[in-house]
Amino acid sequence: DYLDNGNNKMAIQQADKLLKKHKDLHCAKVLKAIGLQRTGKQDEAYALAQEVAALEPTDDNSLQALTILYREMHRPELVTKLYEAAVKKVPNSEEYHSHLFMAYARVGEYKKMQQAGMALYKIVPKNPYYFWSVMSLIMQSISAQDENLSKTMFLPLAERMVEKMVKEDKIEAEAEVELYYMILERLEKYKEALDVVRGKLGEKLTSELQSRENKCMAMYKKLCRWPECNALSRRLLLKNSDDWQFYITYFDSVFQLIDESWTPPPEEEHSLEGEVHYSIEQAVKFIEERITEESKSSRPLRGPYLAKLELIRRLRYRGCNDEYKLGDPEELMFQYFKKFGDKPCCFTDLKVFVDLLPSSHYTKFISQLLEVIPLSATAESEIALPADIKALQQHLCVVQLSRLLGIYHAMDKKQKLTVVRDLMLRYRHGLEFGKSCLKTELQFSDYYCLLAVHLLLDLWLEGEEMAVWQCLTLLEEGLSHSPSNAQFKLLLIRIYCRLGAFEPVTELYSSLDAKHIQHDTIGYLLTRYAESLGHYAAASQSCNFALRFFHSNQKDTSEYIIQAYKYGAFEKIPEFIAFRNRLNSSLHFAQVRTERMLLDLLLEANISTSLEESIKSMSLSPEEDDIPWKDLRDNRDLTVLFNWDPKDRDISEEHRKLSLEEETMWLRIRSLTLRLVSGLPTLSHTIQPKNSEKTAENGVSSKIDTIRSLLQQLEAAVDSGKKFLEQKIQYPVLGPPPTRMAGFFSNGSCQCQTSLFYLVSDIYELDTNGLEDSAEIQERIGNSFKSIVERLTDLFNKCKGDLIEVRDGTLKTHPNLLENLVFFVETISIALWVSSYCDSVLRPFKSNLQKKKKKKKESSVAMPPVFTHFLDYVTELQTLTSNVIDHIKGLEIILTALKLEELSLKDTLLLQEEKKFTKTVQGKVQSSYHHSVQEIGELLKKRFDTIKKLKI
Repeated sequence: DYLDNGNNKMAIQQADKLLKKHKDLHCAKVLKAIGLQRTGKQDEAYALAQEVAALEPTDDNSLQALTILYREMHRPELVTKLYEAAVKKVPNSEEYHSHLFMAYARVGEYKKMQQAGMALYKIVPKNPYYFWSVMSLIMQSISAQDENLSKTMFLPLAERMVEKMVKEDKIEAEAEVELYYMILERLEKYKEALDVVRGKLGEKLTSELQSRENKCMAMYKKLCRWPECNALSRRLLLKNSDDWQFYITYFDSVFQLIDESWTPPPEEEHSLEGEVHYSIEQAVKFIEERITEESKSSRPLRGPYLAKLELIRRLRYRGCNDEYKLGDPEELMFQYFKKFGDKPCCFTDLKVFVDLLPSSHYTKFISQLLEVIPLSATAESEIALPADIKALQQHLCVVQLSRLLGIYHAMDKKQKLTVVRDLMLRYRHGLEFGKSCLKTELQFSDYYCLLAVHLLLDLWLEGEEMAVWQCLTLLEEGLSHSPSNAQFKLLLIRIYCRLGAFEPVTELYSSLDAKHIQHDTIGYLLTRYAESLGHYAAASQSCNFALRFFHSNQKDTSEYIIQAYKYGAFEKIPEFIAFRNRLNSSLHFAQVRTERMLLDLLLEANISTSLEESIKSMSLSPEEDDIPWKDLRDNRDLTVLFNWDPKDRDISEEHRKLSLEEETMWLRIRSLTLRLVSGLPTLSHTIQPKNSEKTAENGVSSKIDTIRSLLQQLEAAVDSGKKFLEQKIQYPVLGPPPTRMAGFFSNGSCQCQTSLFYLVSDIYELDTNGLEDSAEIQERIGNSFKSIVERLTDLFNKCKGDLIEVRDGTLKTHPNLLENLVFFVETISIALWVSSYCDSVLRPFKSNLQKKKKKKKESSVAMPPVFTHFLDYVTELQTLTSNVIDHIKGLEIILTALKLEELSLKDTLLLQEEKKFTKTVQGKVQSSYHHSVQEIGELLKKRFDTIKKLKI
């Protein structure tokens, strides 16, 4: 009870009391171990658990408790050993055998699962156990590296096992038929799979609607049996003329048959599935009949009308539309709008077919649609407004279509601003209809506000600075009326980040309440900007959110797989495995892991713990690269923001490809930087006698080889990054955000960090060669020190300037200055880690020299120049850092003194209520910049304190 209530200390005390009375009570020991594990004493807990496990307990309580403990330790492989021992001692226990099977399932031991399943079946001949074994064979085939092996050994064996059950008429459940179908499909025995589904066994497929038909259709397609495809889809459309997938199959098969010049056999049935349509005339007639049927149905169906447009599109594509008078697409779309215009789906339905309209007809088409919407002018407003929700939906549909057809894009600034006012007027009027909406419901007129913002974003991109502030104002106003609108929040996140203000974003993102997989699909919105805008604490937190999800995915997926075995949902098991693999190879996961470790080093290494300890606690090693470069998957959802742009302005496949390429290059640079930093402590003083032959064996010289090889890789990654940036790619404003790579190159951080790592190599050489006869190396090191200080000073100069300035009554932010400051802090941190390595090499040299000096009692032992170079370098670093800290203090003062309220926003378009939101928005941006500068300043001060320790 204490453990369940989270009172772990009491649980340990109670267990101790019990153990005093009964020394060998296994269960009490394990419960005590669970208490220890939960209070952070992992080693004691493990020792106690192993003590009990060594006795190979067979009582249920101890086994269950140990299973819980091992799961909390993330050591599922220990559970298998536990039940292997239990099964040996109690060979006929069905329960222990099934626990053993599930323990193997958790760790993915498919071969052992197959054996455990058969052992279970021999003790208790139940069908599920037999099929567990069959499924484990399929899993062996999926996980086999050699596809040939999977098709010649595992799958045929699985097929024979199921055939045995079929012959003996022992197939009982639907899941068993599904499994048989799955095996045949993987073996590409489509004909046999079709026979199973159409035969007696197929009658068991009842849990899903049209399960048999869908499986038959899939097999007909694989076998290219188009007559059957056609007849079956025709038959299913007669049953339900609103099922879109069957229209697609119907059209595909008709055109396949036309291309093959298929004709029905003279005497017999057309096909196994009945009558076949094999000409355009039949298809046209069939669709017309569906529309006639629809007009008699009790509720309006969209399928037949859209099918007609789809047929026109396909005929046009084949260049043969005029012969078959299906009607004019413009007129058909107009009629469709009249019928379904009040449904929110009308826009998405028509969006697919707008390319059937000639561009010269766009304006006419929109005017035609507007004419049929019942709008009435009122005395208060100069524009005609809808009187009910239906009319509002219709008008919204037309506005969305206008944007999609590029009508708004063609307007000039003045016209665009007029449309924005018009849309906002309609938005505020539409709020009347949503007065009774709950907080969790969206307002009917929200899209008006979003469309207005999109227009303003266009103006901002054309150089109108004021427009972006108006965007934020309108979105904040929209959010106040519709607090659950995710689109408002996502758009606010993107715009605030573009302006360099991260503070408001954390709250917005957490109110989105992202669940499970969304941490991977939209997490990039948060992690891309948090650190680069100087919000280190928020960056740590956002990385933790994501990593928690990725790490729990491993554990959770095992549980899903076990449930799938228990309930016979076999076809889901490969899906779960694929899902797990996809998350493990996620680009976002790799990015967050790398950035999180760099961030931890930046915040802690040589401040609260030494660099060596920090790296050790992360189990980092320069030799190891745990990123699956070849299998990286881009799981980002780049279309999460609604968009009504025409095709030529929208996110294209090319943008996605380029963005993935850029993200991968940047990840490679960051990962190599992290590995280079993690190599620094491995070089520290472990060298034996100078120039001894042993150094190579010690592995130390191989460590420097690792560093040098990583440096070459970094140079190559940087080169390919620079080549990539030469393309000057512009993503759409709501497309993927660009990486930090461009800033990293242009502000000089890259060159500076690379030369720091080259310096490490030189210092190492000095260390192995000694101070005598190394004048050339010493000179090289001295020059490196000078050029590093110059580069850091250049970088600092690129951080100077106002973060927020007021120009002609408008605010302008400079987020690039903030990003440069963050890069400066990172680069100076690397400089200090490298300096402490230099320090560790030079200190022993200096003390040796002083000893010699004492022995010889001469004052004239000349100090090698490298010492003065290093001292000058450290002093210059100290001065530079001190200057940057002063600069940051200055920025803080300016930001605090900035009186935004007094800004007379000269735009007369702003209403009183809008002014209130504008103030809020500007306040948020100002406060965010202030927060960024504070966090950067605090971190830099901590780094400044570490410089003082470097005086040798």
